[in-house]
Amino acid sequence: MASKKKEPMVAKATAPKAAAKAAEAKAAAAPAPAPVAKAEPKPAPQAVAPQAEVETANTAHGFRRKLVGKVTSNKMNKTVTVEVIRNSPDPVYKKYVRARERYKAHDETNQYKIGDRVEIQEHRPISREKRWLVTKLISRAVEE
Repeated sequence: MASKKKEPMVAKATAPKAAAKAAEAKAAAAPAPAPVAKAEPKPAPQAVAPQAEVETANTAHGFRRKLVGKVTSNKMNKTVTVEVIRNSPDPVYKKYVRARERYKAHDETNQYKIGDRVEIQEHRPISREKRWLVTKLISRAVEE
């Protein structure tokens, strides 16, 4: 049998070297990138006065409704019942109809009394029926 000589693969061996030389040639021919200007340092942030706790709660947890109502019961521990009265026009008769709704709201310090006007805000569920938090006192009940 005749022995076959393997020819050296010159073309394949030199191909990567040739490609590297071509890339160098292209890089030399390409214009140099423009020098990048240094960015000026940003001024230090100024101290911002802390906002009210209620406002920051709205931004941290999305939009939370606020309602104003009257405390009707404070017999539970850390809970008050707030009655919110809304007047809305009747769609047919165009007269204002009074709608009353009661909410159980969290009162951490048991400071609100019957008759106080308070603002309540939506909150995560605290108990089975309690999903509101008393945020501020608007007016105290008239004592006689």
